[in-house]
Amino acid sequence: MPVTITTGQEMTSILTPVLALVVLTLVVWIWMYATRIPAMQRAGLQPQEVRFPAQLNVLPDSARQVADNYNHLMEQPTIFYALVFYIYLSGGQDQLYIWLAWAYVALRVVHTLIQCTINVVMLRFSVFSLSTLVLMAMAVRALMALA
Repeated sequence: MPVTITTGQEMTSILTPVLALVVLTLVVWIWMYATRIPAMQRAGLQPQEVRFPAQLNVLPDSARQVADNYNHLMEQPTIFYALVFYIYLSGGQDQLYIWLAWAYVALRVVHTLIQCTINVVMLRFSVFSLSTLVLMAMAVRALMALA
């Protein structure tokens, strides 16, 4: 059965930013192993020798910071996912929520690019803080809708 996509409708759903963040996470997963496996081979490490995360600290920063970013994509974005699904299922989706959701995803993309490349901590923290404020705005707005 062919799949048809109606242009424009997918961008008006608050669920589309969720898909975008999932795709970002999977891209970072590929990036992580594309950097980690060669780094482990160059360091002469066998997988069983590094069964605890701290044992990977011998790897170069370029391999570790991508892995750190992947872990970060498993942390705060879980709140984003839960919040978006709550908003969607409660019928509260509107254009402002969609813009906020896309803003959150865009900031997470920027955070990923910073952490996985130049890794300037204060710049990364600033972007993280902005994304947290967007998430807080979404949560407060959802709470206010209950009143």
